[in-house]
Amino acid sequence: MKRILITGAAGFLGSHLCDRFVEEGYHVIGMDNLITGDLKNIEHLFKLANFEFYNHDVTKFVSVPNELDFILHFASPASPIDYLKIPIQTLKVGALGTHNLLGLAKVKKARILIASTSEVYGDPLVHPQTEEYYGNVNTIGPRGVYDEAKRFMESITMAYHRFHKLETRIVRIFNTYGPRMRLNDGRVIPAFIGQALRGESLTVFGDGLQTRSFCYVDDQIEGIFRLLHSDYSLPINIGNPHEITIRDFAEEIVKLTGTDQKIVYKALPKDDPLQRQPDISKAKEILGWEPKVTRQEGMKKTYDYFKSLPKEELYKNEHKDFTEYNKQ
Repeated sequence: MKRILITGAAGFLGSHLCDRFVEEGYHVIGMDNLITGDLKNIEHLFKLANFEFYNHDVTKFVSVPNELDFILHFASPASPIDYLKIPIQTLKVGALGTHNLLGLAKVKKARILIASTSEVYGDPLVHPQTEEYYGNVNTIGPRGVYDEAKRFMESITMAYHRFHKLETRIVRIFNTYGPRMRLNDGRVIPAFIGQALRGESLTVFGDGLQTRSFCYVDDQIEGIFRLLHSDYSLPINIGNPHEITIRDFAEEIVKLTGTDQKIVYKALPKDDPLQRQPDISKAKEILGWEPKVTRQEGMKKTYDYFKSLPKEELYKNEHKDFTEYNKQ
């Protein structure tokens, strides 16, 4: 039985990855310090013999007993609300955490895949974004802590690949959505659905003409799975190239939820990207992958998930106390 370590295991993508690799017959070791993750996402796996969980911060030394075949490094705050509140921890998990896990992969002779992001492209001047584009990032802006953490992750991963001949993979993840997203984490889809379910106006920042491309979680997991088992070591975009403006998307949410909410406009946050669309030519050619789930289908599943949550979740305060982490 192949053994795989998945960091960020209790998070949105991490928990879905745990499910997939358990289903594929792997022995899965989940690791998460639960800053932004939630054990509810993986508690259904606790009874299984081929799943184990470690409550651990990967910015500390990481040790896993016995052999290890693969590592998926998905530990990181991913929503603006989180990484703006714990900027230093965000940088540390991208730098120290990645360094620790690359070292573990080297010792165990394991293949490691790191989760990068479309944020490495910043507010892009090239559209759609290909893997060869170097990006347009404000290193000292408020979003820089997340963007630069991911850019450093890519750099140190390639350094380990070239210098230590480590087997590495890099996925650049574009906007992904689906069940287990946190309802009030500040990202577009849960924010819109939460507002609709509470009967509030939908908040659009800027003029709403900025674009996003949304990929359903099942498609994203399939792309990551294929990349891990490929022979390709350079970054690959995994996302849905179907682009939509935020204004049009807000109108889709109103129709989906059957509500009559108004759309209100607020100032655009600093350095918020105006365009986001992946060029997935490499994923198609190298991995034989492209998204299958339409936005209409994926959004219905996502809406049904949020609608099924206890009513108190709609009004839950997501603002955790990050005091201890900010002292580090």
